[in-house]
Amino acid sequence: MIFCVEDDNAIRELMIYTLKAAGYQTMGVADGEAFWKALSEQTPQLILLDIMLPGENGISILQRLRSTASTADIPVILATAKSTEYDKVIGLDMGADDYLTKPFGMMEMLSRVKAVLRRAAPKPTNATLCMGDLELNMGEHTVLVSGERVQLTLKEYELLLTFLQNPRHVFSRDRLLSIIWGSDFIGETRTVDVHIGTLRTKLGKCGSYIETVRGVGYRLEEKA
Repeated sequence: MIFCVEDDNAIRELMIYTLKAAGYQTMGVADGEAFWKALSEQTPQLILLDIMLPGENGISILQRLRSTASTADIPVILATAKSTEYDKVIGLDMGADDYLTKPFGMMEMLSRVKAVLRRAAPKPTNATLCMGDLELNMGEHTVLVSGERVQLTLKEYELLLTFLQNPRHVFSRDRLLSIIWGSDFIGETRTVDVHIGTLRTKLGKCGSYIETVRGVGYRLEEKA
């Protein structure tokens, strides 16, 4: 179940229609009061939350969600107006999983919903991810190249894990900064390049699996 918290009836109905057409169970509410009532009856998989709501605003709702143990882990995507960048930053700092800038297209909304639900899905802690001669065991937190143990720093490990979980997907440097270092990280994208360089070196012959996509970022793909 996905909750759409949006006070504009036309936008809310369009969001609900799009999500239902994509196969998601969806409920729409127009304000904070209706949202809390719906939440008391059912726990959603994800919440699409408009910041500008009558009565209690989205930032306040997010703060209450994150401060309550039973709702702290529910994924939340904020909807913000172009002129409310400060609210967007505050929302991300308080634990929002993503944001949409109004006006947004329904396909963009659907893409972000799928991405957040994918990240929030529980992953088996004992899973082993492999590509060619490269092997990562999530339960043991180990990395092997051709059966030999490789020692990685935490950030290098998280980078490799992200790549192995999304083979052939191209990540921009900014996206990797957000995933690995967090949206509140203050630093340059050069940080990603440095860590990619050391990761490639430590992976030896498997380092070539990490491909530079010029002008975009990086992806992991086994060489033929």
